[in-house]
Amino acid sequence: MIEKKEKKGNVTVYYVKKNYEDNKLEKVMNKKLKKDDIETIINHDADVYTIDGKLLLRFRKNKLKKQNIDAFYNNIIKFALTTTSNRGSASGSKKKNVYNNPKIMSNIIGYFDKLSPQHKSLFKKMGKPLPKITVRETRFTADYPDKFNKTIPLIKEIDKYYEEFIPEHYKKQKKKANQTPFHIADTAFTTVTTNVNYQTTVHTDKGDDPDGFGNLVVIENGKYSGGETCFPQYGIGVDVRTGDLLYMDVHQPHGNLPIELENTEVKRLSIVCYLRKSIWEQTKGKTRKFMQRQNKTMKNLKKD
Repeated sequence: MIEKKEKKGNVTVYYVKKNYEDNKLEKVMNKKLKKDDIETIINHDADVYTIDGKLLLRFRKNKLKKQNIDAFYNNIIKFALTTTSNRGSASGSKKKNVYNNPKIMSNIIGYFDKLSPQHKSLFKKMGKPLPKITVRETRFTADYPDKFNKTIPLIKEIDKYYEEFIPEHYKKQKKKANQTPFHIADTAFTTVTTNVNYQTTVHTDKGDDPDGFGNLVVIENGKYSGGETCFPQYGIGVDVRTGDLLYMDVHQPHGNLPIELENTEVKRLSIVCYLRKSIWEQTKGKTRKFMQRQNKTMKNLKKD
């Protein structure tokens, strides 16, 4: 709920208070939002603070370069359309077996901190114990290095604005990224998640750096409505479109509204760049030679 609003140059600054207390959050967690759950949608340059002065989000319109957007989209979209069932509660599922979860188009590039079921199966078949360090290149990064490299200019641009707009959080996160070789090309990020036409449930991001600040970029291909990223406890959301940047406190419950596509060919690709805490914990102080050996070990695993 908006308590106060003021203008600072071209930026509208909002101060918001909770519509309900934390003890009522259980009613909305891991559930999909409806339009009626949100009172205000922002579609202009804005900073949003809680009434006690904590930054909730910072939103800027039309900041990203078209050439970087196009390069990212053209090189990732085929992979981003791959379906997976490993998003658990963010997909609205409570199934213990991930294979029983809904199939959604949510994928990761860069580096990850967990072995895939296939990796675990291969180690078992070879009679080898699972490695203590489970950090690895993601499938896209390992199999398509040329395409991955062409996504990096946009990731670097997101990183540059992160440093500009959220400097205190950026400094802490970049320090951690510099302590592990498993990070993306001189950025504060280890990992990127891509989602296509995916409405998440209300959730918090548990695997990323607790000292960092989240971000969201969207690339549109075709017309759609909805999909706004929202903080239901505060009744506020943001309509992120191509070229826009949203930095947000992802440790607060958030989710997006239903996405209504004009036709089945429309794609709304959302991009989230972050540093995974476990990657830093497992590999801080490791060398690039260690990273190369680790990546080679994972890549050389063969099916029987």
